[in-house]
Amino acid sequence: MAKTSPGEFVRQVRQETSKVTWPTRQETLTSVLMVFVMVAFVALFFFLVDLGLSALVQFALSLGG
Repeated sequence: MAKTSPGEFVRQVRQETSKVTWPTRQETLTSVLMVFVMVAFVALFFFLVDLGLSALVQFALSLGG
């Protein structure tokens, strides 16, 4: 594998960066909002599952004592 000079490397990086399609501000905000909504939904789901399992364990433990 041939070694690349630092100048050539920088040129290649700039060339590749120019090919990137950057998201618009609106697309970024929409994506961020969707991430927050999904995180809240998953957190609520696991909170409810944990609450249910906790109640089930407490019930099972109360039967033995």
